[in-house]
Formats: sequence, structure tokens, C-alpha cells
Amino acid sequence: MVHVLATNKHWRKHALWENTTRTPLIISVPEKIEKNRLCKSPVSLIDIYPTLIELCGLPEREELDGKSFVPLLQNPDAKWDKPVLTTYGKGNHAIRTERWRYIHYFDGTEELYDHQIDPEEWRNLADLPKYRSVIKELKNSLPKTEKD
Repeated sequence: MVHVLATNKHWRKHALWENTTRTPLIISVPEKIEKNRLCKSPVSLIDIYPTLIELCGLPEREELDGKSFVPLLQNPDAKWDKPVLTTYGKGNHAIRTERWRYIHYFDGTEELYDHQIDPEEWRNLADLPKYRSVIKELKNSLPKTEKD
């Protein structure tokens, strides 16, 4: 059974769906990056600092959670395999890849959306057995521990 959610038309940033977590990002480095290029790969705000470090030619810092997305700035079609994690409250997390959004709530309920066919996230695919392997893979990006 596929669930159609009418509740994901939130007007504020208090949910884990695409339309409530998406943040436009514009980077301009005229001497290093070709202008007017669009990249559709999702990156996290924690990736900005490592990106700035690389663009400035500063030493890399291993202790950072983020990853420089300079390769995407140089080639917007480059392969990007780092999922983006969004958290809203303890135990409520969304994992976003270029194709998928997986949401896991503290009570164990789940949502899965395929952005290739459902960019508005209307059809929750999480209950369909054929997507179990997708969910299993995306779950690997959930936090292993959480602080109180």
C-alpha cells in the first residue's frame, strides 16, 4: 500500500520533508569556479566550512564531520555519495541523497520518497517490500548515538 500524505504542506521549518529542510546555496569564486552552473546534488551546511578551507588553500582538518564539495563546484555532475542528515528533535532524522529521502521517527515510523518520480514527496514508499533494501542502506547514515 502506498500512503499519500497531505500533511507535508508545512509553512514553516518544523518537519523533515524536502520543502521544509531545503536551503538554497550560492557560492561564487570567480577565479576558481565557472559561474552560472547549477548542481542538484544535496550537500549539508556542515560541508560549507571544509569547502571554504579547500577554496582558500588552507590545511585540511580531519576532525570535521563535513566534506568539501569543491568537486561539485568544479563539475556539478560529479558523483557525490555523501548523504545529508537532517535532525528535528531527538530520534527524528531524515537522510537525503540525490534520489531518495528517508525519514525515521523516534517512534519507529518511516517514510521513503523517490525524488526521481515524486519530487514533491507525496507517495510514502516505506511500507512497500521492494524498497526494504533502499531503506536498509539509507539507515546506515542515521546517527549511531544521540545525546540527551
